[in-house]
Amino acid sequence: MKQAAMTLPAAPARRRLFIAVVAETYPPEVNGVALTTERLVQGLLEAGHRVQLIRPVQAADTVSQMAPMLSQGGNGDCVVVTVAGMTIPFYRHLQLGLPARRTLARLWRRERPDAVHIVTEGPLGASALSLSRRLGLAVLSGFHTNFQNYSRYYKMGFLQNPIMGYLRWFHNRCQCTLVPTEELRGHLAAHGFHNLRLLARGVDTRLFSPSRRTEALRREWGVEAAQPVVLYVGRLAAEKNLQLAVAAFQAIREERPDARFVLVGDGPLASSLQKAHPDFVFRGTRHGKDLATHYASADLFLFPSLTETFGNVTLEAMASGLAVVAFDYAAARQHIVHGRSGMRVACTDAAAFVLAARRLALWPEHRQALGREARRAAETLDWSLISRSLEDLFVEYTQ
Repeated sequence: MKQAAMTLPAAPARRRLFIAVVAETYPPEVNGVALTTERLVQGLLEAGHRVQLIRPVQAADTVSQMAPMLSQGGNGDCVVVTVAGMTIPFYRHLQLGLPARRTLARLWRRERPDAVHIVTEGPLGASALSLSRRLGLAVLSGFHTNFQNYSRYYKMGFLQNPIMGYLRWFHNRCQCTLVPTEELRGHLAAHGFHNLRLLARGVDTRLFSPSRRTEALRREWGVEAAQPVVLYVGRLAAEKNLQLAVAAFQAIREERPDARFVLVGDGPLASSLQKAHPDFVFRGTRHGKDLATHYASADLFLFPSLTETFGNVTLEAMASGLAVVAFDYAAARQHIVHGRSGMRVACTDAAAFVLAARRLALWPEHRQALGREARRAAETLDWSLISRSLEDLFVEYTQ
């Protein structure tokens, strides 16, 4: 008698969730928080979930108060809800969302989200947190910016402890706070933060790739094939420690007068840097393939910042095949193997940072070998895996 084949039951389909994402920055604004939030939202949409994105009105907005935004892949859908915002007085390139409790109450009583994800801790985020708790909604937050460390760069160091106290109060009222590295989780836990969960960061290795290198762009910068190009990508702001990148480049140019320094980004220091260094190449803010081509067409990436929670640009440079010099924390500590896929420098050692940059500029074979290993390391950091981890967390907290 022929025995019937045994079939295993199919894995149960996941419930389609309705998730409200509250963020005070989002593309086309250019910063790590905005770009990370966009990628996580896209991951939720690709998994078939519904997203309600709540953010401040932006200068580029030409849509009505509520407008549909189609997802790219998957069968999810997203509705964008814009609320009032204001620019930060001492940092006009960024803005805050104003409290929007009434708007949110009207929306969430009309259709109750399964969960609320609060990306930023400003007035908009605080009003969303207060209402979420009142309505008994599952609420998760993300820790994206070390605001407490910014204060000392704007002559307000006395605010460091109060800001940290506010951030601790805010995040401890959430059911969990997502952090990008074990290092940051340990640091925050030591300062009294609870319910911290790890959610790593990824990089788009199809967009950021060594294959985008072009000599045409290098000629725009005024360099030929053999000339070393040093690159910085990020905000041109005090908290990015740009004076150290400048010092490192000047040390490089003592040995290689033909070296060029290219800076991509904008910020409060843009004007003063251009006046002080007219020989530098300032390219302003770049996006998408244009940004990726700038990365790939350089030779060495310097990232001197000491205020990052992660530092997405580190992964973008690695994916682009660049040797990176960065301090030993955040993304660099997580993903660079010192001397193999980049150079990590002790956080208190500015002289070592300058020395590492100078040596790599003068040693092209080693620099290129580091870049090849950096690319290989970046290829393991797929955003789809990270998006699935976020989805798992939402499922866990909405059961």
